[in-house]
Amino acid sequence: MPLPLQTPRPTRRSLLRALGGTAALGALAGCGVPAAYVSAGDRAVPDRSATDKRLSWANWPLYIDTDDDDTTKRPTLEAFGKETGISVDYVEEINDNDEFFGKISPALMNHQSTDRDLIVMSDWMCARFVRLGWVQEMDRANQPNVTRYLDPLLRSPAFDPGRKHTVPWQSGITGIAYDHRRLGREIRHVSELWDSDLKGRVTLLSGLDEAFALLMQGNGVDIGKWTADDFHTVCDQVEKYVRNGQIRRFTGNDYTKDLVSGDVLACQAYSGDVIQLRADNPDIRFVVPEEGAELWSDSLMIPDRASHKANAERLVDHYYDPEVAAELAAWVNYVCPVPAARDVLASAKDEETAALAENTLIFPDDEMRRRLVIARDITSTERVEFSKRWNAIVGL
Repeated sequence: MPLPLQTPRPTRRSLLRALGGTAALGALAGCGVPAAYVSAGDRAVPDRSATDKRLSWANWPLYIDTDDDDTTKRPTLEAFGKETGISVDYVEEINDNDEFFGKISPALMNHQSTDRDLIVMSDWMCARFVRLGWVQEMDRANQPNVTRYLDPLLRSPAFDPGRKHTVPWQSGITGIAYDHRRLGREIRHVSELWDSDLKGRVTLLSGLDEAFALLMQGNGVDIGKWTADDFHTVCDQVEKYVRNGQIRRFTGNDYTKDLVSGDVLACQAYSGDVIQLRADNPDIRFVVPEEGAELWSDSLMIPDRASHKANAERLVDHYYDPEVAAELAAWVNYVCPVPAARDVLASAKDEETAALAENTLIFPDDEMRRRLVIARDITSTERVEFSKRWNAIVGL
């Protein structure tokens, strides 16, 4: 997810976090609240797209291209409006997956409109929406670009086979960032985080969904098929390294400050953040370990009872035009879900823009792609137990 520079990241103290997300909804159902699941036949309302040329889109801050001279202008979004005549109410209101889930869940569980036609959530949260029946299947007849250009690595996650309900907005890699100059060596394996020369100089991500996959991969686990035993093995290891002082602390996106200051020499990190850090300090490196790394996405979804569904589908498809995808990738610097955009950037007249086509953290090469895996998400049944154990270790 993008680094929310404009708005402080909310704490994880909500009821949904404490009770484990969808498990909380199950508990509420037992108290007389209607069941949360929405059947397929009760998700749509009459679509007003043909006569009402607009839509509402909720996204994260700093997650779309803006004009260099006027940050209120968003060139790729304005191009869509000119091309289609559809106006977009674009709102940067998502700062945390759980917080936004809590914000719109009362409407969805009660079969009401959220007043949003398109939302962007991290895939582990998208899995929750799909399981609950809170998002509509998209009509690929309105999305020829998605059909043609979506990265094969992202086409069929376990929680949404065929990407019928979700389409990646941007992707990223959870790997290891380290300061090569200060450390004085390379890091190639997850296990190297536990080496003696890094004692007290390592951080891990605090969020359960963000942290567990890479650590499992360090143990040789296929994260597409991991088990409860694999999870508890990781927790046992992390507890050990907390007790002996190997792990300095657990972080959100603020790990970047520790790495820049030198307080930390190696950490779990997001690929997009490291691209930005390297612009100021080329000694900071990002590695996809030999054992592999997690490929994740923040994905677009159309909530139940959205009244401009076809307009939203057209907007999604607009961003899968390689020319548009390239323009967006050049600004946000995350892994682009449209590999064909690479050739567009490579042909750019501006040298800095053209160089982005060779950046493997935006367009992973074949060697890196072989080591990238989409993790199986945590089910609602597992979440209560796993959250309780992980949060006790992290101190949430």
